[in-house]
Formats: sequence, C-alpha cells, structure tokens
Amino acid sequence: MRRTQLYLQEHLWKLLHIRSRQQRTTVSELVRQAVEEKYGAALEERRQAMEALVGLRKGRPGLPDTETYIRKLRKGKRQQRLAS
Repeated sequence: MRRTQLYLQEHLWKLLHIRSRQQRTTVSELVRQAVEEKYGAALEERRQAMEALVGLRKGRPGLPDTETYIRKLRKGKRQQRLAS
C-alpha cells in the first residue's frame, strides 16, 4: 500500500467525515473503497471479458486453418486493383 495526500473541498471532507463515523471506519478507507469502485472494478470486468474470449472459437468444426482462410480472402480482384 502507498501513502498519498489529497486536497478535498470542505463539503467533501465533511461528508466523508460524517460517513466514516456512521460506518465506523476511516476516511482513508472510504476513499479507497470509492476509488476501487470507480476505477478498479472496470479494469477487472474488462480483464474477465478478455479472458472469456480466449479460445472461444478453438476446435469449432468447419473452420479452415488461418493461412488458408487469409489466402482465400486475398484472392480475387487484388491484381486488378493493383494494376489500376
């Protein structure tokens, strides 16, 4: 954990101070929770989404190998386009 210093507007400090008393926790803990909710959760959700995509199409029947598929896409009017 790293130590940091924040400058808060007076009304925010009062809100945090009141909330910390109500929840019997520290202002620091409330700030950590807020930062985690705002920035940490989104990163975790994106990481999980990306992990879910890994291998999604692996072993799917009927798919050609990558080289064959790309060569097939590149066939056709490519030479005509380059000549013009």
